[in-house]
Amino acid sequence: MLHGAERDLFDLSFCLPSECARRLSAGEAALGIVPVIEMQRQGLEMVRGTGIASRGPVRTILLVSKKPFHQIRTLATDSGSRTSVELARIILAHRYGAAPVLVSMPPSLDPMLEQADAALIIGDAALLIEPTQLPYASLDLGEEWRKLTGLPMVFAVWAGPKPLDHAAFRPEHFLSSYRFGAAHLEEIVAREYPRRGVSPELARDYLTRNIVFELGPAEYEGMSRYLELAAALPAQTLFQPASEVPA
Repeated sequence: MLHGAERDLFDLSFCLPSECARRLSAGEAALGIVPVIEMQRQGLEMVRGTGIASRGPVRTILLVSKKPFHQIRTLATDSGSRTSVELARIILAHRYGAAPVLVSMPPSLDPMLEQADAALIIGDAALLIEPTQLPYASLDLGEEWRKLTGLPMVFAVWAGPKPLDHAAFRPEHFLSSYRFGAAHLEEIVAREYPRRGVSPELARDYLTRNIVFELGPAEYEGMSRYLELAAALPAQTLFQPASEVPA
């Protein structure tokens, strides 16, 4: 959408999916790449065919714990991905029988583990961690979801308020844009890996092995299952530790 045939179709701005959801809720945007949990909460309408998903290990959603997983009582999270927070709760409940209290904190592993039994690290912060070199146990939540359900996990989709303008937001535009990017992957890797502080090999592996951008029947089945399990979770409040509250 910046460099391909679709570059003049939309007025683009860039932010985290959680902020995209806020802008849609505030009427500041017509469409956004939003966490699937926000699509359900806001009653948004989805553009089918593309999104952000995984079919196994996702690498950028890590749960790191200083206790055995079934003993986790507090979980430090940041608000960058609401879908990932609910996914962590689902995995801990259904695979490990844990129902931790959530603690809202900036995404820095050591301070998080000072305040809580476990930490949820997402996005670039997770890419900067090598799980096998940590002194703690860790879970890749994409892999854990696959073990739990046998299905892909969908993290975010293109969506907007109903009724969606289907003439303006046609699925083929998003699919074509993704395929243009995939055809220029090495250019993307070369531009992005130094900015992210990771190796080109890790950036390439992440974009080609961990993340899926074209969504089909299996992905939508996995998304439906996720939304069912998330809806069945008890309500949870994010607490902020006293040490993180400004004086």
